[in-house]
Amino acid sequence: MPRGPGRFLRAPVAPAAALAAALLSSLARCSLLESGDPVASALSPYFGTKTRYEDVNPGLLPNPEAPWRDPELLEGTCTPVQLVAVIRHGTRYPTAKQIRKLRQLHELLQARGPWGGRASATSGRDVGAVLADRPLWYADWMDGQLVEKGRQDMRQLALRLASLFPTLFCRENFGRLRLVTSSKHRCVDSGVAFLQGLWQHYNPGLTPPDVADMECGPPRINDKLMRFFDNCKKFLTEVERNATALYHVEAFKTGPEMQDILKKVAATLQVPINDLNADLIQVAFFTCSFDLAIKGIKSPWCDVFDIDDAKVLEYLNDLKQYWKRGYGYTINSRSSCILFEDIFQHLDKAVEQKQRKTTQYWNTSVSSSLIFKKKNVLKLKG
Repeated sequence: MPRGPGRFLRAPVAPAAALAAALLSSLARCSLLESGDPVASALSPYFGTKTRYEDVNPGLLPNPEAPWRDPELLEGTCTPVQLVAVIRHGTRYPTAKQIRKLRQLHELLQARGPWGGRASATSGRDVGAVLADRPLWYADWMDGQLVEKGRQDMRQLALRLASLFPTLFCRENFGRLRLVTSSKHRCVDSGVAFLQGLWQHYNPGLTPPDVADMECGPPRINDKLMRFFDNCKKFLTEVERNATALYHVEAFKTGPEMQDILKKVAATLQVPINDLNADLIQVAFFTCSFDLAIKGIKSPWCDVFDIDDAKVLEYLNDLKQYWKRGYGYTINSRSSCILFEDIFQHLDKAVEQKQRKTTQYWNTSVSSSLIFKKKNVLKLKG
């Protein structure tokens, strides 16, 4: 989080509020742009956190290193004095758990026996046979690690932020930048890639040094701050390790909406419906998103689903996050107080420092003016 000095406010608007409003306005406009990427899937809007960043903000496609924004963003409103950002990691591989489920589904397709061999009524081809013959390139060692596309995501994000806030990300402030990360390797690697991108902003064309040798130092690991839910005993007891906490999620998995999808997918893949369940359906859907995000390809797994299926599966994922991370239980939000307290402390400190510098500036100006006037009076009398 850069804590560099900025110019003085030009309007009586709270800087944090004005900046937040401007950024949200800009992001809202970005999300309304139509994608020009020929590889983009019609299912992309329903992938949740596994959506490619360029599908959420198509403005990244023509120039991923240049920020797209409203031309009037920040103009005449405020001058940023500090930036505090909570940033998700870049594009990653599936987790080992997801890969094991995908392998189970792939083996089911390869063992279809007399079920296989018929073309799908909707696509005109045997999608199950296509997927059964397709090599499964995911391996357990990948286990949610950051992919090269994810490193690129972070480097380009650093370049966009540096262009968007040049007074904060000036070369003199690089040593004041502080990155805090959880111990998850994909998060640590994302922080490293971000710093490398920022270093290249200051030194274009040169290979970045090891982050340990940079003025700002490497990302600092702090799980108590960044994985607060893993350090909250009440959350772990009442939600994370509570077998009944996701009761509504399990109920939806066996409800009519998911049962309709199970029947459709079983018919498309030509496998017995009893061999399928909601978890296998979800991993097939997410494999469509992973193939798109990691390899930039239209996966045959995407042919298994239509828009109506995607909406139901998106709701299932949202329902899980609602009860496990969102508003479902009060403790879910309370466990994040540690992180937000830290954020607001940094913002308050930045405002105090800015006000102190402004006061010092005006005191100096008034003193200089008085001295100048006094000298003039003496000169006239002389």
